[in-house]
Amino acid sequence: MPSSRRPDAAPYRTDPRVDAYIDTLPPWQQRVCQEVRDLVHAADPEVEETVKRRVRPYFTLEGNICALLATKDHVNVFLYDGAIVPDPDGIITAGHDNATARTVAVYEGETVPTTPLLAIFRRIIADNRAGGWRKLKRGDVS
Repeated sequence: MPSSRRPDAAPYRTDPRVDAYIDTLPPWQQRVCQEVRDLVHAADPEVEETVKRRVRPYFTLEGNICALLATKDHVNVFLYDGAIVPDPDGIITAGHDNATARTVAVYEGETVPTTPLLAIFRRIIADNRAGGWRKLKRGDVS
């Protein structure tokens, strides 16, 4: 059954394990995680939620899009893009040379960079539908 956590977000299917992860966090991290969750679902209504590595929330659509990890002083949004998605707004904070994922870190008191993050999510989804970043990097696109 479709649902969402925020009343102003479009309805989407949630995974109760993702709810459980978010519910254990301090209020400011709950807000950040919920905003990112709403945003990735807004990028495409077919996005699915799951949990991998025992507890980490992942958002997928024909491949990984992103994952959440709350740390002591920030929330990491791991972007599974193979470092091929443009970042014209400079929101990526780590992993620039990482072959698999880059990170957007959001600290307490900061706002989620919604417009550029939504654009990145949409591009990752488009790349996943085109065969995934590994295939795109190799040039195996037909």
